[in-house]
Amino acid sequence: MPGRPTEAVRPAPAQPGRAAFEAGLGFALDAFQVEALDALDEGRSVLVAAPTGSGKTVVAEYAIATALSGGGKAFYTTPLKALSNQKYGDLVRRHGADQVGLLTGDNAINGLAPVVVMTTEVLRNMIYAGSGSLEGLRFVVLDEVHYLQNAYRGPVWEEVIIHLAPSVRLVGLSATVSNAEELADWMATVRGRGADPDSGHGGGVAAVIEEHRPVELHNLYMVGDRAGERPLLLPAFVDGRPNPEAAALDSARARAGERGRQRRGRLMTPRRAEVVERLDDEEMLPCIFFIFSRAACNDAVLACLRQNVRLTSVEERQRIRAIAEAHVENLSDADLRVLDYGTWLTGLEAGVAAHHAGMVPPFKEAVEQCFAEGLVKVCFATETLSLGINMPARSVVIEKLTKFTGERHEFLTPGEYTQLTGRAGRRGIDDVGFAIVLWSPFVPFDQVAGLASTRTYALSSSFRPTYNMAANLVRRYPPDEAHHLLNLSFAQYRADGDVVRLEAQLDRLRVALVDARAEATCERGDVEAYRAMARDAEAAARQRPSARAAAQAALERVKPGDVLVLPGSGGGKAVVITTARRKGGEVRIGLLTVDHRRAQLAAKDFPAPPRVVGRVDLPKPYAPDDKAFRGAAAAALREVELTGTHREEVGATLPLRRVPRGERAVEQAGRLAVHPVSSCPQLGRHIRAAERADRMAGDAERLEARVRGRSESLARQFDRVLRVLEAWGYTDGWALTEAGERLARTYHESDLLVTECLGAGLLDGLDPPEVAALVSTFTYETRGPGVSPVAVFPTARAHERWTGVERVARELQAAEGEAGLPLTRFPDPGFVALAHAWAAGRSLEELLSGDELSGGDFVRNVKTLLDLLRQLSATAAEPTASVCRAAAEQLFRGVVAASSVVGTGTEEDV
Repeated sequence: MPGRPTEAVRPAPAQPGRAAFEAGLGFALDAFQVEALDALDEGRSVLVAAPTGSGKTVVAEYAIATALSGGGKAFYTTPLKALSNQKYGDLVRRHGADQVGLLTGDNAINGLAPVVVMTTEVLRNMIYAGSGSLEGLRFVVLDEVHYLQNAYRGPVWEEVIIHLAPSVRLVGLSATVSNAEELADWMATVRGRGADPDSGHGGGVAAVIEEHRPVELHNLYMVGDRAGERPLLLPAFVDGRPNPEAAALDSARARAGERGRQRRGRLMTPRRAEVVERLDDEEMLPCIFFIFSRAACNDAVLACLRQNVRLTSVEERQRIRAIAEAHVENLSDADLRVLDYGTWLTGLEAGVAAHHAGMVPPFKEAVEQCFAEGLVKVCFATETLSLGINMPARSVVIEKLTKFTGERHEFLTPGEYTQLTGRAGRRGIDDVGFAIVLWSPFVPFDQVAGLASTRTYALSSSFRPTYNMAANLVRRYPPDEAHHLLNLSFAQYRADGDVVRLEAQLDRLRVALVDARAEATCERGDVEAYRAMARDAEAAARQRPSARAAAQAALERVKPGDVLVLPGSGGGKAVVITTARRKGGEVRIGLLTVDHRRAQLAAKDFPAPPRVVGRVDLPKPYAPDDKAFRGAAAAALREVELTGTHREEVGATLPLRRVPRGERAVEQAGRLAVHPVSSCPQLGRHIRAAERADRMAGDAERLEARVRGRSESLARQFDRVLRVLEAWGYTDGWALTEAGERLARTYHESDLLVTECLGAGLLDGLDPPEVAALVSTFTYETRGPGVSPVAVFPTARAHERWTGVERVARELQAAEGEAGLPLTRFPDPGFVALAHAWAAGRSLEELLSGDELSGGDFVRNVKTLLDLLRQLSATAAEPTASVCRAAAEQLFRGVVAASSVVGTGTEEDV
């Protein structure tokens, strides 16, 4: 792995404005900041990897100041609109409103200013469009550049790095990652190592790495103790090693479990209100309390209120109310009522608040300001708060080290733990910060200690060619250059090294596989044939679970008086006289034959689902244990007329017979016993070796597939994308068709699906609310695993068009499957009714009367829909373009418009 670039061996001469810049900071620069500024003075790009709160943004601010002093431009990009809004406010306060602009999906303010803050997607779109705003651009700041590993949005960072003009220098700001030098070397490879002609110094990319936290972090472990008055608070490490006292608590728990005691023991996860009170007693507030559930964050605030937790003074409560009222002044009383403003404000005034994506932005922004001012002492937050929002705390609490990803629960990675705990410790205020993990019955202490002791993680790539990317490459570059640009991605850069490692692993596996197969060889006969015969015998000896499940389902429907055919080749007819459900759900039926014999059977006794072949009117009163009752029932059974082909199958006098093992099983077992391998004294060793060889062969096959996938260049994936585009009429040779031009200007996860539906006329002839409803199927995604969207279509015309969207989506997925491409997400109609109603002017109170969607989710989904509608208004033909524009205007009102306001004033202005 290459180390840091070492071209410069002498101190860089300071730029004319550097002294003034440093003097204006009001504090001395740290060594890593000096190193980064020196690299910028040398004419190089920089990648700064440092812990949260260490002062990385100073480097970005110097790049901006350098650009302004030379009459150039600087763009500051972030992954989130909230971060863009926050940074816009910071830069306005530093440089003035006339010098700074903001471009996000919600706002376009002073976009021609020399300093513009934007989301990374906006810059990517500018590059592809060849925007004139790129003229004079000197620096681009890529904040949170480690976001490029994000599965959905990460590729945008790589597109920007690859396609920006070589004359533009980059300032990448990243959390601490273990392969920062690798990322910097890739950036230098992509963007060239030549000199910046304006600086007179060498070019390239300098990796500036700072692992030291500006505020020391203490890792703690909090354990609830039923025998004590308050939770235990233990250091996670003593003398640099895991705390033996904490480990001993786990050992005691394990021993108790081995002795068979009940799960409810002395230890417990501390209650949230108890944690807050303990931290308050220890003077460890303010605190960010991470809970990976929106509902649980809200519940935590309510729990604190029920416990009468109050962490604020009278003066602080007055200031909190003023801040809250300023942030919600554009919301109506009805909006505030449906958003439960009163409960939210009560918690805020008590000094506790939630912060998550389910809240409307005015509420979240008020919480952020109150926390920054030290008014809110505890913020219960989901992990989204770890992404860049400036809210440092004295302590960070992590309730669980596992989180639900939408499909499964996964353990936090070292990188995620570092990102969450990066908030702990306020520079210039705290000498130390505290990271507290709560005890859990499912996570032993050694896992907690292991996670807390791992400081760095490797940055990966999620880059892959998209339809929109392909269209823009065709539009801007010749074929050879387009393929070359794709092979410049960080994904390909890393893959080349991974192939070597995987090939070495595959070689070792193949050697072990040869040894295992040799050990599985027997001189007496064919071990594989013996194993196959053994598998057949085992299969014949047991009933298939699927058959048993079918039999169980059939027995669920059986009632007393039904006549069944008894299992077995000699089975007769029998009448059901009792049914019962046992613990675990098993159904057992009591049967009576014509010769008065009784049997109790369950699903396992039937090789196939039992069928009702007749019906007997049982004697009255119902008394199945009475001998006379059974005699009368048997007599009635003897006279019953059977239905269907079962007449020939049933003999009234045949004996009752249960057949857990069939004749085929006996036959197979006999053949197995006379096989020559069965007498080998090493048979067990041979079979174990053969099983091991099977596992190794499967592992080798999977590794070979990984090697093929790694060594298959992204350029070849690009070719498959191009084949789909050509088959669907978006390209003609190496040129875009009219549809392809629309695709090149459609930036969305489902870009090709949206463009195809637009071209097919599915949005034509609709009114604005109907367009909003139909377009929402591309932007909305039902939350939660296994949750099916509930589609309520407001008009017959919208429903008819949805049928067309479904058809196009299925055809596209079929084409993608045939081409070996990832499938475009299927559109989701779960938001159509809300989108239509909001565009039609219905009130928020009417729409959110149920509990299906939170106010924050509603706003977020409408704003995402707005983004796409505004794009469509620029790409569709008239009159559809005007209808899309009208739909966007009708959606942008009330709480949605209020949630798009950018505040730039100082704290005193609010």
